[in-house]
Formats: sequence, C-alpha cells, structure tokens
Amino acid sequence: MDEGAKGGSGRSGLETLVLEKVGEVSSAIDGAKHVDEVICALYSLAVRIFPVDSSALCDTIDPAHRSKVHEILSPAPAESGEWRQAFYYGPAFPTLARILIYNVAKDWLTCFSSSTKKQVYDSFFVQGPPTEIVQVLVPALMHGYDDAIYSNIERYIFVDKFVFWKVFPICCLRWVLQFSVFECPPNFESQARDQRTSSFLDVAHQLISIWSRREFVQSSSMEQQAYVTYAVALCIEKMSKEELETTKDILHSILQGVSCRLESPIDLVRKMASSVALVFSKVVDPKNPLYLDDDCSEIIDWEFGFKRKDVVTTDETRKDKLNATLSKDMDKDKLDATLSKITESASHAKRLKDTKHHPVDGGKLISECRVNHCAGMPNNEHASAEEDNDEGKNSDASSSDSLEPYDLSDDDTDMKLFSQLGDIAAALRKPDDPDGVERALDSAEKLVRATPDELPHYSGDLVRALVHVRCSDVAVEGEEDSAEGKRQKALVALLVTCPFESLDVLTRLLYSPNVDVSQRILILDVMTEAAQELSESTIIRMKHQQRNLISNISGQPWFIPSSRGPPGAGPWKEVSDPGTSISWSHRYEREIPSRAGQIKSGKSRKWGLVKAKDPELESSRNRFPLYAAAFMLPVMQGFDKKRHGVDLLNRDFVVLGKLIYMLGVCMKCSSMHPEASALAPPLLDMIRFRELSHHAEAYVRRSVLFAASCILVALHPSHVASALIEGNQEISNGLEWIRTWALHIAESDPDAECSTMAMTCLQLHAEMALQTSRALESAKSVKARTNTLPLKLDEIIIPFSNMR
Repeated sequence: MDEGAKGGSGRSGLETLVLEKVGEVSSAIDGAKHVDEVICALYSLAVRIFPVDSSALCDTIDPAHRSKVHEILSPAPAESGEWRQAFYYGPAFPTLARILIYNVAKDWLTCFSSSTKKQVYDSFFVQGPPTEIVQVLVPALMHGYDDAIYSNIERYIFVDKFVFWKVFPICCLRWVLQFSVFECPPNFESQARDQRTSSFLDVAHQLISIWSRREFVQSSSMEQQAYVTYAVALCIEKMSKEELETTKDILHSILQGVSCRLESPIDLVRKMASSVALVFSKVVDPKNPLYLDDDCSEIIDWEFGFKRKDVVTTDETRKDKLNATLSKDMDKDKLDATLSKITESASHAKRLKDTKHHPVDGGKLISECRVNHCAGMPNNEHASAEEDNDEGKNSDASSSDSLEPYDLSDDDTDMKLFSQLGDIAAALRKPDDPDGVERALDSAEKLVRATPDELPHYSGDLVRALVHVRCSDVAVEGEEDSAEGKRQKALVALLVTCPFESLDVLTRLLYSPNVDVSQRILILDVMTEAAQELSESTIIRMKHQQRNLISNISGQPWFIPSSRGPPGAGPWKEVSDPGTSISWSHRYEREIPSRAGQIKSGKSRKWGLVKAKDPELESSRNRFPLYAAAFMLPVMQGFDKKRHGVDLLNRDFVVLGKLIYMLGVCMKCSSMHPEASALAPPLLDMIRFRELSHHAEAYVRRSVLFAASCILVALHPSHVASALIEGNQEISNGLEWIRTWALHIAESDPDAECSTMAMTCLQLHAEMALQTSRALESAKSVKARTNTLPLKLDEIIIPFSNMR
C-alpha cells in the first residue's frame, strides 16, 4: 500500500509540476510585448517534452532573446518521457490547448516564421497521442464554434496538421474531414454533397495535388500515404461529375496520381491507385465502375492491410476499362497522355515480383552425363529383351489377321514438334505465324534441356530470338502469361545448360537501345532464376574406376576362368561329370549372389543375402561459383550512364532495383566460396554509390539493403579475417560503410520496410563481426604457438651447397 501510494503521489506530483509550468507559460504569454517573448515561453515548455532544434530557433529571433533560449537546458531522455506522459495524460495539455487556440493563434501566430511555428506551436498537436488530442480539441471547438475567427483557426489546425501531417487512425479521419473540410456535423453526411463551398473545393484541390506528386510517394511512409489516400477518396466521393470537370487541374491531378502509383513496383502503392481509381469511376459513371485489380470489390479496405499481396490485371484490360469509364462526356485529349502512362506502368507491374527477398527454389537435378539406358542394362537382360522382341515379331508375323490399320489422318502432333534448335530460332522470328511461334515455345525448353551437341553454336541466336519475341502478339487471348512462362523457362534452361555463350548475349542486350523495359526486366529475372538453379543443382558422374589394360601374370593356370564377376561372387571350383571315369574337359562352377530385389526361399539372416552394389556415383553441389563473375561483372559496368532509351538512375528505377536484387542473389549463391571474396569489393563499390544508397525510390533502397545483407551472408569469416590481417582496406571500409549506412536507414528512412531490412542488416553485420573476431583470435593463438617453436635455421643444410 505504501509503495502504491508513493507511486501515485509521484505521478500526481509530476502532473502538478507540469501544470505549474503551463501556468508560467500562460503568464508569460499574457504579459508579452514582443513575439520573441512568446516564442521563448513556449520553447521553455516544448523542450521538456520533445526534441527542439534550439540553433534553428535562435536564427529566427532577435539577439536580445537568444540568451534566454541558451539558458534553458534540455532534460535527459528518461525525464523527457515522464514529462510527456504527465503533460498529455494530465490536465496540462487541455489547459495549454485553449491557450494556443484562443490566445496565441489569435494574437501572435501570424508573426511566427514557418520553422518556428512548426517547432513550438504545431508540435504540441502533431507529436502527441491522437486520442488525447481529439478528446481535448472537441470541447474547445464547440466552445468557439460561433466565432468565425476561432472557427477558421480551428479548421486550420485540423486541415493543415491533422490531414497533411498528423496520422490519426482511419476511423477518426472521416470525423476530422466532416468538420474541417465538409463543414457539417458528422451525423448529417447527406448534407455534405449539397453543401458546396469554395473552401471545400480549395481544400480538396490542395489535398489531391499533394497526393498526386511523385515526391509525396517517394518521401512519405506507407501509413501516411494510406491516410492521405483515404482522405482523397472521401473528398472525391463528395464531388459531382461537373465539379471534377470544372475545378482547375483536379482531373489532371487525379489521373497523374493514379498513373504515378501504378508505375510503382510496390504492391500496396498500386493498391492505393486502384482504390482511388474505383472511387473516381463511380463518380464519373456509377453504372460502370473501374476495377484495375482482380480482387477489387465494392468494399475497400482503406487500411490496405500492409501485408497482403495484390494481383495486377493485364495492360489491355486496364486500358480498355479506363477508356470505357472515362470516354463519356470527357475530353479525350486530356486522357491520352495519362492512359499511355498507366499502360506503361501496368506493364512494369506485370513483370515485377515482390522484392522482399524471393526464397530460393528447391534444388533441381541436372545430369551432365547422357547415359544410354540400353547400354546400362546387364548383358543377360539386354539379350532377353532382344529375344522378347524377336519372339514378338515372329508372333505378329504369324498372326496377320490380328493387324488393324490405324487412323493417322488427324495424328500430326509429332510432325509439328521441332527437333532442331535452328528451326526454333527461325520460327520465333516469324510473328506472322503465331502457331509456329507457339509450337516453338512449347519445344524450346525440352530441346535445350536435352543438351544436343549443337547447343553452343545456336545458343546466342536462340537467346536473341526468345528475348525479342512478343508473346502478347502471338498468344491466344487469355494465355499470354502461359506463353511468357514458357519463354522464361526456355531462357533459364539456356543459361543453365550453356552459361557463358548465353550470358555473353544477355549482358549485351541488357543495356541495348533495341529492347524495352519489360525485356530488360525479363533478362534480369531469368538471370536470377538461373543463378538459383545453378546453385541448387547436383552434378552426377559415374565414378571412374581405373583398370589395368594389361593383366598381371599370376600363378593360376590358363584354363581356370578369370576371377572377374559381379561383386559377391564366390571362387571357382572344379567339378567332374558323374558317370565318367575320364574327364576330357575341365568344368568349373561358382556361387553368384542374387539379383537386387530377388528373395531367396528358405532360412534367411540379415547377412544371408548379399545385395549387388549399385554403380558408385560422384555428386557435387552448387555449380554457380564457376559462372559468378560472368553473371555479375558485365552488368555492373555502365549502370550509371544515361544512354538512348536507358536511364536506370531516374526513369527506369524498376530495372535498377531488379539489377541490384539479381546481384545480391548472385552473391548469396556464391556464399562461402572464394569467388564471393573476389566479387564482394566491386559490388560494395557499386552500392556505395550515393545515387543508389540514397535513391529517392524505396524500391531501390530495399534492393540495396538486400544486396548488402547478401554480402554479409556470403563472406566467410576467415576470408574477412585474412583481409584484415593483410591490410585489405576495400573489405574493411566496405563493411564499415554497410554498418553506418544501415544504422542511418534504420533511424531515418520513411519506408517501414527499409527500416526493418536495415535492422536485419545490422544483425547480420554483428554476427559476421563476432565470427571474424573469433577467427582473428584463433589466428593469433596459432601464430603465438608457431613463434614459440625453436627454429634452428643455422643448422639447416641446403643440399649440394656449402651454405648453412
């Protein structure tokens, strides 16, 4: 009881102290004769609750008042947290809120600079807990509802701070907009459409214009984007078709925002665009809603789940639906540019996969040796098979009446199959023959996997034909994805079976001006899948058994049979024919083991049957390190150069993100191999490039974080320790940069996924540093033991020399 009372009295005592401080601030504001005095009074309280940049504040006030700011000391973080708790959950914040709204806002707020207003005025409303802020402001709003000046100030706080800056729960946003934007009570939503004021249209136009900017998508968190997206949708719902057409630039801003988000490779961002497009289409044509996603429905989850994957429809479906929805009573000239952007962005989205670290597929068995099954059969089985065939022929010949003719009029499937790689490449270059292109795609992977002898000669030609073929033009409607999958599998098969020749063509096509963005993404996708397949492959070879070409001379007679035979066979024993006294020939016999799977009747023990040994095989895993340099080094050269049709750092950032992700997968596939230590420095130099590590798009930053994590996983601690001992500055500086950069991303990046990946990267860095330190300690101990050994170099005699 005493401890609980003491804790309660401590909390109430702190709330009393904070309330007294608010009283001091109020007295200072009431007696202020200059705006700087008000700023200093608010700063004395704000600095105790949340961080405030005092140097930036001093630049905006007179030198006479700067000393007062410097005299105020910032408390410790723990003390600041206690003050924050007592301020917002006690009586202090309601008291200060009324002072800020009815005293400071009316008399002094217009004299504040924008930076000062943000630090010592807006922070009290923006950085506090949402529920407490709403509960405090509602009574204050009702108190001054009849005063036009107070009403405008209150709406300024709600619109400028609670819509654009402060992220409230989605359930609170509708109420905020009802008061600040729609200007009607929440219980009278039916009046919102009828009550059309100039302030509503101005606020809606400002909200939609901010939402449509690409910079807002790049710099805002997912939570804030979802919050503002819902606000935009609520404003569009309350507008009529005529208002959408007549309000200046609002139609263009909506279409620009939708198009900008459809180009994003992040699923949640595209989902926001689809939701706003659906709301917009219902206003334009309620009978023909626009569903850009397959799983769109009438009920939209405006919180967007933040975990679900969304499926994007095809380019043609998007364009047709958007044309059908907006063609009625709309200016088609205004929509053409936006439609082309939406089509291009949708093609990007179709080729994109979730870059949140695709798992490596299961290993696939790849055999290098092509074994003839007939040759691998035992001799007696092979002979019996031939005898069976002969008997079958004789029996068929003897019963000619049983022969029935086959109807081969429609059975021409075998005639359509390609059997030559050159024919496949030629068929893929004939877009006027869609059936031939489809049959070529069907046969390509199987024929390539068969690894014919001419594959190295045709691989380059076949790669070019597969990259340039347009599956959407030749495939049947609705089967475009199937044709794309066959093309991608054929390219992967070429990279796996004939890596160097195929990579030589693909790496040159990646930066070629003759391919578009979707083809570049295809190239990077197949390189990623091929690297994973090579790393998980198994090479099977028959174990080579050396045999002497000339038999050794032994003491056994020439007429005794050779001891060669199946494993487990017994020795030869001479037997005589019964009933004869003289043997004109020598007869020998021996016991041979049963065949595999054959069961011998009678008594049996565990060691009674000897199973014939299978042919011994040699297997090895991960063929990728041999080709790692060919995969990585060519595509790392010239990625930052702007060419005709190629601009990876700006317009084609999706290709850039895919490229970095592919390089990270290659490093992961080379994990713990010497090639990883050789390829890590150039990749570190690439991702340290500021235009990559601090790219405006979160998708690129995620790819860089993934590549950095793969480097930490791929490097063997002993290799890192050796580099440190040898003074290799490339590895040490690169790893230190990963740590500092990941720490910066984890603390300040607006994208939550980037922050999470940065924390994972820091954990991997810590584990790698621990393993490296252990390797260094082990190396030092070994060196110390070797140094203690007595080295008598003067007694070592060099042969054939008089030197010692």
